[in-house]
Amino acid sequence: MTTATTELLTVPEVMERLKLGRSTVYDLIRSRRLVSITIGRARRVPADAVREFIDNQIEEAA
Repeated sequence: MTTATTELLTVPEVMERLKLGRSTVYDLIRSRRLVSITIGRARRVPADAVREFIDNQIEEAA
């Protein structure tokens, strides 16, 4: 996941991809269920982390 080509998403982009609200996305980040980084004051989520989160949710549901 740590490559130079990793796409970094903003919280609104993550909200759109997961169809979740802002508070829920920040709760996932706070609980470390969704990996994120801070650059200055900006919070960014690697696109790979969103995919991993979805995969984990699918595994838990099975």
